[in-house]
Amino acid sequence: QLQLVESGGGLVQPGGSLRLSCAASGFALARYAIGWFRQAPGKEREGVQCTNSSGDSTNYADSVKGRFTISRDNAKNTVYLQMNSLKPEDTAVYYCAVRGRWCARLASDYDYWGQGTQVTVSS
Repeated sequence: QLQLVESGGGLVQPGGSLRLSCAASGFALARYAIGWFRQAPGKEREGVQCTNSSGDSTNYADSVKGRFTISRDNAKNTVYLQMNSLKPEDTAVYYCAVRGRWCARLASDYDYWGQGTQVTVSS
């Protein structure tokens, strides 16, 4: 059974860091693109970053450029999102999702989703 499980969220002060994990089971993550998305209350789900089957990454949110970094460890079947210099506006539920080999910007282009992990940035 294909499954994605996010972890690593929590409460952090502005300027702090978190590393989110997206652990895959039931399929070989190395063959697919994995995207990180986030959804704040009252807002649409937005793409953050994606890593494709070749290991290349794409940034979709200008607001996180230079602060967030996506990476993958195919041996562990896990994708990470390192988040540094966190700001209150980064507060959201963060989701990972899988699609074919190549990244896409829209949430509707992804096939399977994890349950999400809450990130709250507040002093």
